[in-house]
Amino acid sequence: MKKLFCAAVLLAAFAAGSPLFAQKFSPGAESEYFYVNVTVEKIYPYREGYVIQYRKGVNQMARTYIPGSWFTDAGSKGELITLPRGTAWPSLSVYYKNGEFSHVRLYVHRSRAHDTWGNIPQNVNIDDRFENIESIKLEF
Repeated sequence: MKKLFCAAVLLAAFAAGSPLFAQKFSPGAESEYFYVNVTVEKIYPYREGYVIQYRKGVNQMARTYIPGSWFTDAGSKGELITLPRGTAWPSLSVYYKNGEFSHVRLYVHRSRAHDTWGNIPQNVNIDDRFENIESIKLEF
């Protein structure tokens, strides 16, 4: 009886043109956005932003620098997203719109005691690495 009822509901949904099934897919309807996602090995907070260390190949690391000003407003170039408790590993997603840099999303653990959070010694000055950054180009 339950199977018959479920079949009748699905048939009615298809016959009535339900909004549940109204989304149409056309071959030319591609998004103007695409993204590149990398797994983050270490996140180093710095007074000017974040230093992100990620894997660029087998046994190779790369770094990118993201200004803290990108994370201040709702319409900024950056979004800092805390991961839920569990085993999810931090990542960095870089979004492009029509081939041009658009914004980043940095997924981090909320606990700064997690292995992926690091520290930059206070006597180290890397302010120049955060100057005039308009986009992010990841290395592979």
